[in-house]
Amino acid sequence: MGKKHKFETEAIRTQLERSQFLEHSSPLYLTSSFVFEDAEDMRASFAEEKDRNVYSRYSNPNSSEFIEKVCKMEGAEAGFAFASGMAAVFSTFAALLQSGDHIISARSVFGSTHSLFTNFFPKWNITHSYFKIDALDEIDQLVTPKTKILYAESPTNPGVDVLDLEELGKMAKKHNLILIIDNCFASPYLQQPIKLGADLVIHSGTKLMDGQGRVLAGITVGKADLIDKVYRFSRITGPSLSPFNAWILSKSLETLAVRVDRHCENALKLAQFLEQHEKVNWVKYPFLKSHPKYKVAKKQMKAGGCVVAFEVKGGLDAGRKFFDAIQLLSLSANLGDSRSIITHPASTTHSKLSIAERAAVGITDGSVRISVGLEHIEDIIADISQALG
Repeated sequence: MGKKHKFETEAIRTQLERSQFLEHSSPLYLTSSFVFEDAEDMRASFAEEKDRNVYSRYSNPNSSEFIEKVCKMEGAEAGFAFASGMAAVFSTFAALLQSGDHIISARSVFGSTHSLFTNFFPKWNITHSYFKIDALDEIDQLVTPKTKILYAESPTNPGVDVLDLEELGKMAKKHNLILIIDNCFASPYLQQPIKLGADLVIHSGTKLMDGQGRVLAGITVGKADLIDKVYRFSRITGPSLSPFNAWILSKSLETLAVRVDRHCENALKLAQFLEQHEKVNWVKYPFLKSHPKYKVAKKQMKAGGCVVAFEVKGGLDAGRKFFDAIQLLSLSANLGDSRSIITHPASTTHSKLSIAERAAVGITDGSVRISVGLEHIEDIIADISQALG
């Protein structure tokens, strides 16, 4: 498009070049492969002397449009799109690490990421150390000559804790580490970690990017030299995003800003309601003044996101009764959907963690995670209220 436009305009107007049919909306390219003009064209394409689509395992026009949009949103040089968020997490680490390397990660990470660190990476002699989310100075003591990556989510899953990304950027630069930030809970609309010092940003496109619980997807964007390594690994191993899912996501990004605005508006109202409720022990939401990192959240985020965490009084038994009493909200494991979703992390998304590991990241038996959707806020609050009662 030439001139740089505002976020919402880029999300809507970044499109593939129109075909001879002059379509207004980008078409869907459901093809496994692409044809060549002649033998020389085929040779040059496989030799990567030409920038063109060869095979949809590693490049397709729909994936390219989706990647270009996210790169513009995040301020990234390049990117690669994956079949799921966890495919993006695994492939990014696998592409950049060698046997013997060491990862420093925030202790609060998604359960499957924790399982990757503890159950699978040790097979390849890749080790990790965790730092507490409220003690970034621990990173200095954890760095070894083998440390290569500094990793964090912000806000975290499921505790909605906030890490100072600017401080993490300084730490990574000081120790010459690759800073990778999972930006899934915020979306590129609310937060751009690259501007704060991140080298790479990962998203589960399944969440706010799709926004309607339809498709699985992941994406990693950032510095071109690092993305080239991710691309080379993924081209061979095959975890790429399907053209159909890429087409869905690119359409979805056109409405990301307006959707996330409403998600955040509803989430803040729900958090404020819960904070006053007699049957709730605590509430965590980045834009609640009671959040321990409220000032940091205000500094680096446009709004607080769609996820609210809280604890029901009465522990596991009260939590079960609360979940069984829910009538409108969905009991599901996803988030960022137009429909509000309620999850019990201790028995679902973080059930693979031990009781001690859950406690270390603030997940109690009574912890509840709500992904606040786009329904009318009065209906959301009414359902939560009757379930608590």
